[in-house]
Amino acid sequence: MPAPTHLLYLHGFRSSPRSSKAQLLLGWMAQNRPDVQTWCPQLPPSPRAAMALVLAGTAGWPDETSVVVGSSLGGFYATALAEQRGWPALLLNPAVAPARDLAAYIGEQTAFHDANERFFFRPEFVEELRALTPPAVTRPERYSGLITQGDEVLDWREMAGRYAGSRLRVLPGGDHAISDFEARLPFVVAELGLN
Repeated sequence: MPAPTHLLYLHGFRSSPRSSKAQLLLGWMAQNRPDVQTWCPQLPPSPRAAMALVLAGTAGWPDETSVVVGSSLGGFYATALAEQRGWPALLLNPAVAPARDLAAYIGEQTAFHDANERFFFRPEFVEELRALTPPAVTRPERYSGLITQGDEVLDWREMAGRYAGSRLRVLPGGDHAISDFEARLPFVVAELGLN
């Protein structure tokens, strides 16, 4: 894989560019690889709008040297993008079936990083997720990821099964947020070809 020139980070449901994982990775990039262009957009609640934003924002990026990192729902979006554009993707406890799982969250939601920030997760967003779901993961060698067996939100077995044949580091214990992400940065950086 050629050395990356562009890195996209996609956050999870109810999250934001202020997530600790995004901040740690982008901080590392700014300090160690300022030559790589990075972008971590605030994703709208609508999956269709989120993907449209991502595709528009990366339209000029070179497919052969761009990489995407996605956490939770962002991992689902990263997979959709990787399947469409052929980019390598690094996934952090990726959502495998968000149309199924997020159906329980229809209604008003609060943002993790600002309890005063509210948004409405609409019923049609579940259909938008269904429409974005890739039928299969092609070229599993394009994917790598961190999966924690202690994830309290998603089933690690389902994640590992969806990305069978990919370079996965399955960690005992842990949590959905991968709270020890700073200790995992060397793996992430190496998998992305950034060191």
